[in-house]
Order: sequence, then structure tokens, then C-alpha cells
Amino acid sequence: MTGKTEDLARCPWPGEDPLYRAYHDEEWGVPRRDEGGVFEHLILEGFQAGLSWILVLRRREALRAALEGFDPVRLASWGEEDLARALQAPGMIRNRLKVAAVRDNARALLALWDRGESLSGLFWDPVGGVPEVHAYRLGEPLPPHTEASRSLSRELKRRGFRFVGPTGCYAAMQALGVVDDHAVECFRHTGRRQG
Repeated sequence: MTGKTEDLARCPWPGEDPLYRAYHDEEWGVPRRDEGGVFEHLILEGFQAGLSWILVLRRREALRAALEGFDPVRLASWGEEDLARALQAPGMIRNRLKVAAVRDNARALLALWDRGESLSGLFWDPVGGVPEVHAYRLGEPLPPHTEASRSLSRELKRRGFRFVGPTGCYAAMQALGVVDDHAVECFRHTGRRQG
């Protein structure tokens, strides 16, 4: 994104943190359909469970380095030694269950592909491939999950994915632009970008 954004109206959640603001301004809510990007967000949301998003965002590059660049083919082949090594990597979120879930989710993704399905399709098909634009106002609370995210969570779990609860699924839907939850006053809201 080019130009000066410091004085633009935006959602309040990134506050003044430059990294958080850049994520809000350039990534959050931008439609993303590539399998790698969708899988990365699924992994990151799994790590976020019980933690703050800014903590995960600050460790994103360390997670990427420790987790094979989020490459599902490489992650699916991991054994116990690989898990142990990742847990000791600098900047890693040291939760064995979450790291093991990354490997298991990579295996679930490969099985999904073997069946001719896609992770992107699981996220995007329910909205017909078009972002669902909401009209929340500044200061209005966003829902932690929706019926769509609860349904997605059930589908992912049915296919063998882990750490994919309804709240994490909704956060991934927001991040991937499946839903546009920017406040209507925010310069990133779809209506403002088109208007």
C-alpha cells in the first residue's frame, strides 16, 4: 500500500503498533485464495489459540523458519526429532501440541488434495468465492465466531485438522478476506475502497 496512512480512519485494534498497523493496512481482509496462504493462516491461528495475535505476528518469521516455510509436503513427513528440533528453534512458540498439530494438519491437507479438494475451497465455497462484506461500526464488537465458522470448524475437524476451533476459523476467515470485518469507517472497508 502506498501513500500516507497515518491520518486515515482505521479499525481500532492495531493501535499504534507499526507491525500491527501494517498487517491491518496491507494484509488483513485482503482476499487470499492460494493454498499456501490459506494453510499458513490456519497454522498461525492454531498458534494464536490462548495467546494474543500480536505475539504470533511478532513471531511469524521465526515460525516460518522453524516450520519449513509452512510447506505442507515437508511438514507432513516430520517425525519426533523434527518436532523436538522445531520446539527449540529461536522465537518458537513452545507448545508441543500446537507444533504436532502443524504436522497433523499438513498430513490432513495432503489427504484433502488426494481427494481432489482444496483448503481454499473449504473457506471460500460457502460464500460463493465472493467476500461477505459486513457493516460493523467503529467500536462495535465483532463476533468471536459465526455459524459459518462453526460449520467450517466441524468440516476441518471431520477431515482430520486440529486446533481449528470456530473462533480460530473465524479469525482466519477475516484474515483471508472471506469476510470483510473492517469497520465501515475504516479506509480498508470494501465500501470505502470502492467509493
